[in-house]
Amino acid sequence: MEVKAKLNFLRIAPRKVRLVADLVRGKKIEEAQDILSFTVKKSAQPILKLLNSAIANATNNFQLDSNNLYISEMRVDEGPKYKRWRARARGRADPIQKKSSHISLVLNEIKSEKKKKKIHPFKSPKGEISPKAKLSNRVKKGKPEVKRVKERPTEKLSEKEKRDFKTKTKKKTKLEGRPKGIRNIFRRKAF
Repeated sequence: MEVKAKLNFLRIAPRKVRLVADLVRGKKIEEAQDILSFTVKKSAQPILKLLNSAIANATNNFQLDSNNLYISEMRVDEGPKYKRWRARARGRADPIQKKSSHISLVLNEIKSEKKKKKIHPFKSPKGEISPKAKLSNRVKKGKPEVKRVKERPTEKLSEKEKRDFKTKTKKKTKLEGRPKGIRNIFRRKAF
């Protein structure tokens, strides 16, 4: 059974209230009360009062056990903005928006259901795996074949060809061909 409570026109910006609302959403009642009582935020106290009000609604109006409730939904919406002006230099004025928020809270009962066993898509009720599943498992487990290109063997080459092969494959460094100690600081060439 859903139990609802609302708090309208709270004079705190919704962005700040949502920080506290996110802490307790989906929690059990006792845990949420503990979190809210020790949270050092301005919006924690009004949310705690709203939670206590919702618990009182549940116990008095619907005869529900407060130990068997959790916060199923907590929504923080934007309320009206009070528009004010702040005096600035040279006769200018800057706008100020004093934001407000509406909080809606929904409590629900914790349902104690036995966990259902998951049915494997390839297993029969006896627990045997079908032949198609065995084939698909083999394909998944098997690694794809990678064709490797044979490199040119350097053993059969003469020493001159080996040196030429090494110079071709060797990577050139940035400082190669320059005197020692001079670096390229800017994008143009150093002298």
